Amino acid sequence: MTRAATRPRPLGPAGVRARLGEPDAMVAAKKTDRLDAYHRRFIAHSPFLTMATADARGRADCSPRGDYPGFVKVLDDRTLAIPDRPGNKIADSFSNLAENDGVGLLFLVPGARETLRVNGRGRPTDEPDVLARMETEAKRPALAVVVEVEEVYFHCGRALIRSRLWDPATQALAGELPPVGEVFAAQTGVGIPPEVLESHLEAGYRELY
Repeated sequence: MTRAATRPRPLGPAGVRARLGEPDAMVAAKKTDRLDAYHRRFIAHSPFLTMATADARGRADCSPRGDYPGFVKVLDDRTLAIPDRPGNKIADSFSNLAENDGVGLLFLVPGARETLRVNGRGRPTDEPDVLARMETEAKRPALAVVVEVEEVYFHCGRALIRSRLWDPATQALAGELPPVGEVFAAQTGVGIPPEVLESHLEAGYRELY
């Protein structure tokens, strides 16, 4: 009989602090509730972010968002808007925001070691004035997520340095993964040859907007 896996003992906030200690004053001071010129410049150069949301029960989801640098628009010093480009239409983020408006964003700029974290409250919108600002390739998004900023700060580059994310040698690891068509065929059990699925996905990638 296989022995059941033992769940690791969780630590409460006090236990975590006992292990990690307290952040120094400089780390605490960098957090603000407004987007300044440095935050705006980073967002304007960012082609990629991750968006974390959770439903009313606290079940979390994190999804990628990406487009040309500057696809996220800063509406004012406490508000930004993220276009919803065509994707898989699962819409987990929108479903979560309808139940729980808390949202966390992580912006990346290729080659930059630091990242930008934005936490706040999000809501979907289809307001024409907002969507018009995010038109790309003569196509306007159907929806956008407007985020009211509550906390914003730069995160140090240790994680990206350790991961060697921007090192071209690290990118060779992608060549060791199986084609996504093969993965989908195996996971779903659909009777479509992997090469056909791969071709279908590539066709979808060519129609980004």
